[in-house]
Amino acid sequence: MITDDARWLGAALALAERGVGRTSPNPSVGCVIVAGGRVVGRGWTQPSGRPHAEAMELAAAGGLARGATAYVTLEPCAHVSTRGPACSNLLIAAGVARIVASGLDPDPRTAGQGFDRLRAASIAVEVVASPAAERLNAGFFMRQRSGRAHVTLKLAVSLDGCIALADGSSRWITGEAARRHAHLERARCDLIVVGAGTLAADDPALDVRLDGLEDRAPRRAVLSTSLEAIPAGARIGEALLLRDLGTPDPAIQTVLLEGGAGVATTLLAADWVDRLLIYRAPIVLGGRRGIGDLGLTDLGAAHGRWRLASALTLGPDRVEEYDRIR
Repeated sequence: MITDDARWLGAALALAERGVGRTSPNPSVGCVIVAGGRVVGRGWTQPSGRPHAEAMELAAAGGLARGATAYVTLEPCAHVSTRGPACSNLLIAAGVARIVASGLDPDPRTAGQGFDRLRAASIAVEVVASPAAERLNAGFFMRQRSGRAHVTLKLAVSLDGCIALADGSSRWITGEAARRHAHLERARCDLIVVGAGTLAADDPALDVRLDGLEDRAPRRAVLSTSLEAIPAGARIGEALLLRDLGTPDPAIQTVLLEGGAGVATTLLAADWVDRLLIYRAPIVLGGRRGIGDLGLTDLGAAHGRWRLASALTLGPDRVEEYDRIR
């Protein structure tokens, strides 16, 4: 049986989905205010991170927020910024009676202080752990906890694990529905990366070709061993070394790796991949493999590293999402 709290937190999470890929360096948060069993205000983090979800919903609710319950997908922030006020202060000033949140904010400027401030103001606080809410902001949590971006490796493969024919032909492994899904994934990340080999062979645009989302194309870069790897006139103008993925650039929280077998193998072997996105087509190619030698010498070491997070059928194809177990 789904409780009212779970239902309203689900509604807040759906709102948070709207901001994914647009709110860096902030997380994408959703919030609803409920009074008398109905929603009186709703909000989600706006592009570039401000206003926060709570500020948006409180502005919508006005005086109806007094005595109401606020459902939010992350602890309300405790720090005042030049870009806006602390959401915990806003909730207190609005007279909200109860807060139900999906988890603790790992940002050390908040990290429990938002909840403490709300409780000190006699506001009831309940924390309901939500793996879905944390996965939604995996890049933000990775930045705060590990100081690097969250990396997704995307591969379109045949049933026998190939990404191209023996001659390198790869258009198209998957069908239109799967390719559209892949473009949606592009719109949800901060940076797309390919390897130097893919750049030289295809010079990909790496844009978002979905109606209404064309402006959501993220930054594009080539990952290489040399910053001189970009040919003149290439559509990608930024080069990154592997170590650059570990720099504390708050604007880059999520990276989508669309390179070929070389860069995929390099990052997997270095244990830099946090999420696998496998688009699998019902074809057999006997061609070029998607992943090379990872240096494993013990079959047992390959087990227990990945967890299936979701699977979806897209026309004739199937997309599987795996999280790295850490």
